[in-house]
Amino acid sequence: MARALRAPQHQQATRQVHTNIGRETHVDRQRMADISRSREYQSFRSTVPQKKLVVDDDDTKEWKLFDSGPRSVACPLLCLPPASGTADIFYKQIVALTALGYRVIAAEYPVYWNLNEWNEGLRKLLDYLKIDKVHIFGASLGGFLAQKFAEYTFRSPRVASIVMCNSFTDTSVFEQADSAPVFWLMPALVLKKMVMGNFNQGVMESEIANSIDFMVEKLDGLSQQQLSSRLTLNCMASYIEPQKLKDVAVTIMDVFDDCALTDTVRDETYKCYPEARRAHLKGGGNFPFLSRSAEVNLHLQIHLRQFSDTKYSANDADRTRSTSATCREEACSSVPNQPHGSGH
Repeated sequence: MARALRAPQHQQATRQVHTNIGRETHVDRQRMADISRSREYQSFRSTVPQKKLVVDDDDTKEWKLFDSGPRSVACPLLCLPPASGTADIFYKQIVALTALGYRVIAAEYPVYWNLNEWNEGLRKLLDYLKIDKVHIFGASLGGFLAQKFAEYTFRSPRVASIVMCNSFTDTSVFEQADSAPVFWLMPALVLKKMVMGNFNQGVMESEIANSIDFMVEKLDGLSQQQLSSRLTLNCMASYIEPQKLKDVAVTIMDVFDDCALTDTVRDETYKCYPEARRAHLKGGGNFPFLSRSAEVNLHLQIHLRQFSDTKYSANDADRTRSTSATCREEACSSVPNQPHGSGH
């Protein structure tokens, strides 16, 4: 597995990153990213179980989930990873937000080769979990898929809101539509190098370097079918029809330092959702949910706050307050009017 090289000891704030999948040594394979070895991540993996669910007729299509927080929450936050990610990359969101009473589900989807299959798979998953609606936090491809699912279910809505992080609205920006149909034939090494080409390299902040190390580790663990199917979804000709998402609350989260998406892509997303809230981060690279998790988590809370005290709240404390208030109102309305005088 490729690793970011550590900077000299006198440089604590920055590190040099080289990404060379396919040239790893035996020693490299024995070493894990700093995040993987951290107490926080190890504690997360030991306390939050990973679920594996099959909701399709094909038994090989297995969803992997981390579902944490109060089960009484009927409209949780669903996190969808980028093409290179797995469900556990959102562990910082799960740890922080569930401590505040939110229910968070991080999902890693199986191999799907077209958007209709993927949308139908997610619909079946929500049905299995008995979840009517979700809020979706999607990073890059995850954000695009969140929009496509909202579009797919717009006649019978299953998406209450979307927070898209470093995402896009039209796959044509990748200029790979002609190659997408043959991704399934390409070796895993070639596909991984394609993805790695979008990762930052050179000297950067330690937090960003650590996030890249971790994502490289996750990318290296994906099979050829997993990666080729994700890149097919990412690059096949498709675009969002925003008129079908007019009733979905949207927040656009992006970073202003180096990331895979250009300013043109960002501007097109803004044009697609002129009424959307914007959450700007000064830095964080391609994976701010790891490198700037505190800021990202705060923006997620701000986004979800608009659903407080409604049936679409992702927080159990909000639901409890709403239920208590309803009970008080019903109790007050059931008390008979008392006469003002004795009436002799």
